[in-house]
Amino acid sequence: MDPWSLEGELILNCNCTVFCPCVISLGTHPPTEGYCQAWAGVRIDKGHAGSVDLSGLNVGMLLDIPGKMERGNWTLALWIDDRTTDEQFAKLEEIFRGSARGTTGLFKLLVGEYLGAERAPITFTTENGKRTLSVGKFIQGSVEPIGGLRESEEVSVVNTQYWMGPEVIVAKALQGRVRAFGRVWNFEGRSAEICTIKWVGP
Repeated sequence: MDPWSLEGELILNCNCTVFCPCVISLGTHPPTEGYCQAWAGVRIDKGHAGSVDLSGLNVGMLLDIPGKMERGNWTLALWIDDRTTDEQFAKLEEIFRGSARGTTGLFKLLVGEYLGAERAPITFTTENGKRTLSVGKFIQGSVEPIGGLRESEEVSVVNTQYWMGPEVIVAKALQGRVRAFGRVWNFEGRSAEICTIKWVGP
């Protein structure tokens, strides 16, 4: 299996009414609503799988989890940047499904229903701390860090064992609309997180 690595940023917005308890409990504490519905976007600043360059590409995700994250039975759908070659598409799907092992390998264990991957135009932009994601007609999302006492400093959770990354910026959704696979969600005002990623495998 080819060695791979992805460096960049991930944003996620879920239906939790306060900051995601999974970050601290590592999935052992139930989501605030008893189940987790979420969308996520990944901006790959630098990446490769074997000799295939993955830098500059984006990926969108839908997650539907019936209870505690650690119990599995997740539903996953992927959207992969429509600028990808067939080879890049295949490598990214392999990584985000968990088949390439490494950091994302837990997806292989926890996803019970995989709805597939398709190409879509994806934009991931940052402006004054606000991150905005657009995934075709499926996801329209925007998140920003919550305010803290020191205005120049983001509220964050540090030194965690969270699989996505040890440092997570606490955020909220300004927009969080999903319309895909029979799901129509709107998580505006709900929990969001921003995380620098450095994922590797296998």
